[in-house]
Amino acid sequence: MLNKALILKLYEAASMRRWNDQIRPVELTELDKQAHKMIIAYVLAKIEETKGGEVDWIEIIEAGIFEYLQRTELTDLKPPLFHKIKEDRQKYIRLNQWAYSRLEPVISPLGKSFCRRFRNYLLSSERNLNRRIISAAHFYATKWEFNIIRRTNPEGHLITEIEADIQNKEKRYHDLAGLQALLASQDLIDFVHICGQLRFQIRWSHIHRVPKTSVLGHMLIVAMLAYLSSLNAGLSRKRLINNYFTGLFHDLPEVLTRDIINPVKRSVAGLKDIIKGYEKEEMERRIYKILPLNWHSELKRYTEEEFSDLKLSGEFIRDGSLVKASDDLAAFVEVYLSLQNGVSNRDLRKAKDEIFRRYNSQAVCGIKFKDIYRQFKR
Repeated sequence: MLNKALILKLYEAASMRRWNDQIRPVELTELDKQAHKMIIAYVLAKIEETKGGEVDWIEIIEAGIFEYLQRTELTDLKPPLFHKIKEDRQKYIRLNQWAYSRLEPVISPLGKSFCRRFRNYLLSSERNLNRRIISAAHFYATKWEFNIIRRTNPEGHLITEIEADIQNKEKRYHDLAGLQALLASQDLIDFVHICGQLRFQIRWSHIHRVPKTSVLGHMLIVAMLAYLSSLNAGLSRKRLINNYFTGLFHDLPEVLTRDIINPVKRSVAGLKDIIKGYEKEEMERRIYKILPLNWHSELKRYTEEEFSDLKLSGEFIRDGSLVKASDDLAAFVEVYLSLQNGVSNRDLRKAKDEIFRRYNSQAVCGIKFKDIYRQFKR
């Protein structure tokens, strides 16, 4: 079962600053980088799959979670040092063994099988298609951030060296059909950029919070919570994959409308339906049309029907509520952390109590979320 220690561990990345030795026009956090990386991994994997590659979506999802957790433990290592250690296989194994020993108490409630897959991933040197997709996505997300840094301070310290290093790393992935197609398609580049803009859209922007979280970072948190909850509930592969990517894309329309909080949506009769209608029209006009046609129905399902009953390849499922429960849990923890960090606000306390009451007497897919929330009440 999900536990308080693991959930708080997931949020540590929201406070991890990236490029903190460079001039930055905006804050770049590890949480946002990892979220952008997984959206890019989705794009690369979809292309590879279209071209006949043997893509394992579960392996890609779990690789993202494993590397995310690894990074929370290795936050003090600057990228040049981290990559230097990776070049020495034995040192890298020892580093990962240490990281795993720190994380094992936190992830152990997820079960022995999950822990074994995590440990094997950290210690394995295998580089199959799925792992190369994740590595290429990691690279591209870093390059995307660097382009922002470079434009802000083109003559900055080490900028030339970093640019040369990025260009060298890009050559490692030129044989990947996914990356080749991405770099050759302005529409796909635009899609990745549009998703990246959600890094700069702060949730609950009318309320001071610590730590602040972006819409993009929130989407990844919901995706991970939904996947781990689905795993705990023993759901099928299709539902595991569906729930993860529904979480990852569920707020994508907010790049067109901003993060509109529920009290505003409920303030005028019919306003929520008007917003939904506008989002659908704008997604058709600005987002769906720049993607390959065979992706449209899938992305629509993730962004427009995220909390509805869904149909996948003849399997009718009723776990949209599990993604909704993960979304509410993420919001609850955002409020909890702000209150714990000394932000006293009536709206935050009210939101926290409302969410707690909502799940105090119901289970979702057999999961008693009230038991998770009560860990935060102790």
